[in-house]
Parts: sequence; C-alpha cells; structure tokens
Amino acid sequence: AFPFFTAVPFGMTAQEIMGWIDFGGGQELWDELSGQFGVKAIQGANTGHQMGGWFRKEINSLDDLVGLKMRIPGQGGDVLRALGGSAISLSGGEIYQALQTGSIDATEWVGPWNDYSLGFHREAPFYYGPGFHEPGASLAVGMNLKVWESLTPGEQAIIKAACESTNHTSLGEFTYQNSVYLDILQREHGTKLRSFPPEVVKAMAEAAADVRAASGKDGIEKRIYESFETSLKLMRGWAKVSDGAYYTARELGK
Repeated sequence: AFPFFTAVPFGMTAQEIMGWIDFGGGQELWDELSGQFGVKAIQGANTGHQMGGWFRKEINSLDDLVGLKMRIPGQGGDVLRALGGSAISLSGGEIYQALQTGSIDATEWVGPWNDYSLGFHREAPFYYGPGFHEPGASLAVGMNLKVWESLTPGEQAIIKAACESTNHTSLGEFTYQNSVYLDILQREHGTKLRSFPPEVVKAMAEAAADVRAASGKDGIEKRIYESFETSLKLMRGWAKVSDGAYYTARELGK
C-alpha cells in the first residue's frame, strides 16, 4: 500500500497527490498505515514528473520491450515485466556501470537535472518521456510515532509547516532545473528526445491498472486503493479541461 503515497504507474501528478493527501482523505489513511510500523509520515518533497528513462536503442513497438533489461523498481517494474521485459533493481551508484557494460539496456532515475549528474547520456542516447511509472513522486519525512505524539500541538505545527514549505519549494526547483538541464542535454550533448509509441503507452496503461488493482485486494490496502482511484478519477476530469487542455493550447501559439 505504501507506493500509493509516493508514486504508482499512470497515477497522480505532483499536484494531484498533494490534493489527495491533504484534502481527499489520503493523510488519514497514511497515518493508519504507517502507524502500524510506529511511524508518522508527512509529505516532505516532490520531484514532479519524472522521465521514462534512458535507452540504448529506440522503442518502436511492444516487441522492443520483450527481453529488455531495465533498471526500474516497484510497480513500474511490475508493468515492464507484464509486457515481457526484465525489471532490475540497482542503487544509484551501480547504474552507470551496468549501462556501460551492457548488463542493462535502459534505466530510469528521476529527470534531466538529476540524470545529467550521473552521466547516463554518455551511454544511452535515447531519452524517453513521459515517465509512466512516477508521474509525480512524493517523498516523505518519517518520524518515530511515539516522539511525534510526545510533542505539543505547536511543535507538531512547526514540523508540518517546515515539511509543507520544502514540499512546495522542491516542486518549483525540480520544474525549473529539469527545464535547464533538458536544454543542456539536447543542445550540448545531442540527447535524442523520444516519446513512447501509442501502442506501447496503451499497453503500459492497461498493465498499470492491473498492477495497481493487485495492490489493493483487502483490508487497509483495499481502502487506500479505492480512495486513491476515486480521487484520481475525479482529478483527471479537472486536469482534462485545465492543465491538459492548456498545455495543448499553449503549443498552438508558440
């Protein structure tokens, strides 16, 4: 159930997950879930939309995913496996060498800002987006629940305010710095920006729906899944006529 509070494939954007957690009942469910482990969890940062990853070869059809070895964790990895690929978990420091030696064919990390520092563009020229697996990854501050409960309401409010400030600031920073480094990658390093073909996106979306549903079959997991999906459906309706429509319209006037 925990991935729903970070990011799940074809799930919520950064703004949407903030909306669900803060106003749609998500925080209460998160408290119930994390409380089982003696933890108080609070949103503490957000990377915004992540990229789909770096690939040594182009992805032109679903056949190109069959046997593909990609560093991709969590539910995103489950989606890749469902489409015939091989999902491999590696820590950040291991990825470049694995890509360099051919142990993996592709990798995701975060976005242009962070990816540039790890040098993936030197080994995999094709940069795919958008990232279906983490459309707005929320990062958490975890605190010992007993310590949290020992604090005064004022002290708790200070911690909440600090986390909220960092959460919002990080989203602005990632949005701007990703823009800067995407330009650098394309202009100075010849990175080839690509989009996944429609048939691949459709198959990913269908597999993602199954993966999310499999995570919420009973108990608190089911209640979290149902709350998440209800809010996602609701906010998709708004996004369709607001941000989504605006981005399309803005491109017409560039």
